[in-house]
Amino acid sequence: MADYFEDIEVGQVVSLGVAAIDERVVRAFIDDFAPGRALDDGAPDAMIYAVWSKLDGQAAANWAQTKRLAVDALRWARNPPAGELLRGRMTVLGKDPVGGAKGIVIAQHDLLDEAGRLVFSCLTRSVFACRED
Repeated sequence: MADYFEDIEVGQVVSLGVAAIDERVVRAFIDDFAPGRALDDGAPDAMIYAVWSKLDGQAAANWAQTKRLAVDALRWARNPPAGELLRGRMTVLGKDPVGGAKGIVIAQHDLLDEAGRLVFSCLTRSVFACRED
C-alpha cells in the first residue's frame, strides 16, 4: 500500500494479511463473550470483527492514515470453524482530496476463507495525509 493519499489509486486491492481461527482462542472467546454458543457453530460474529480489526490495524501501521472516520455496512456472511485460515483484503472504492494536506479514502474490506468465500465485509472512510512539499 502506498503511504500517502496521492499514491492511492481507485480500484487498488491491498492485502491485509492472514489470520488463523485457533480453536483454543475460539473456545476462550465463547466462554468469555458468548456463553452457551456451541463451538460447532463457528467463530462468533464479534470475534470475526476483532480478527478483521487486528488485520486492518497491523496493515495500516505504516500507512499515512491519520484517522478512521467510519466503519459502515458491516456484513457477516458465514461463521468459519476453528482451524480455518482467513485472508483480509481492502479495495479502494473512491478518494476525495480535502484541502492540500489530506484526503478521504473510501474502501471495502473483506475477510475470505480458504475457499475464497466471503466471511465478513465492511466499508470504511479514512483520512490519509498528503506528502509535505
